[in-house]
Amino acid sequence: MDKKKLILICDDEEGVRESLNLILGDDYKLDFAHNGNDALQYLKKNNPDLIIMDIKMPQKNGLEALKEIRQQNLKCKIIMVTGYQSVETASEASKYNIFEYITKPFESSVVKETVEKALKNM
Repeated sequence: MDKKKLILICDDEEGVRESLNLILGDDYKLDFAHNGNDALQYLKKNNPDLIIMDIKMPQKNGLEALKEIRQQNLKCKIIMVTGYQSVETASEASKYNIFEYITKPFESSVVKETVEKALKNM
């Protein structure tokens, strides 16, 4: 029996976390963080296969956390999520080797397809 892939979902909005749990929870093991600081603390003890991270969050936003994750040389794939996509933000995120960018509100089929692509051949 295959071990389920581990995904860290980092978003300050409970509704988004719940939606992603409904979309992905049957197929993957999910853990949750509420902001970038929580995600960084989680990553000190855990090694997820994928991180799905919101960009706009309190305390430490997704771009700040992304930079620290890459500075620590963590190799996990990252999908950034935002309701406020801009060319500047996309450009900044792409400097740090993200797998994909998804905008809110998202379609469940897009989330599933993107996650499957990110985890393929792992």
